[in-house]
Amino acid sequence: MAHDGVTPRPVPRDVRIDKRQVRVLAHPLRMRLLGALRVKGPATATTLAELLDTNTGATSYHLRQLAEVGLVTEARDRGTGRQRWWQAAHDVTSWEPTDFDDDPDARAAIEWIQGDQVRLLVEHAERWFATQHEATPAWRDAFGMSDIFLTVPPARLAALTAEVWQLLERYHREAEHEPVDPQARPVQVFLAAYPLLERYR
Repeated sequence: MAHDGVTPRPVPRDVRIDKRQVRVLAHPLRMRLLGALRVKGPATATTLAELLDTNTGATSYHLRQLAEVGLVTEARDRGTGRQRWWQAAHDVTSWEPTDFDDDPDARAAIEWIQGDQVRLLVEHAERWFATQHEATPAWRDAFGMSDIFLTVPPARLAALTAEVWQLLERYHREAEHEPVDPQARPVQVFLAAYPLLERYR
């Protein structure tokens, strides 16, 4: 199962997105808006526009589109007057690629979302490589990537992925109940498994 987005809340609330939601979510700004709300917490369209280097009209429009399919909601306890606050409706988005096999538009949308996740990983990695010399030795050793080659059937790979995801969720939950460490920083962990191409065998 694919997952996207972990946020600083006590217990992740997972949404298994449907065809309508995936078609709405497959948009560069909407992906960034939902991610920002999950990482930063409730915000106004103006704040999000400044954060994402766009304009308030665009953020307001796309927030309403996300709200129509239940991916974001108004944070009514924060609103004052005409100022609307928005929050992510869920902490984690999940799906199975085969959920959309019978809907070409939804399948194309989920493929775009997966490609956007890869682009985001590359973007984050390149920014880190360009600035890693400024980090402390502890962070430089903690960050990074690694890989391993396995020969497994589909069911075993699915079990492995589920087990690793459960471990990540446990760390996520425990971090919310531990004393604040002054050295702690927001970290995004990508979990991926892909087939080894024939030419490498």
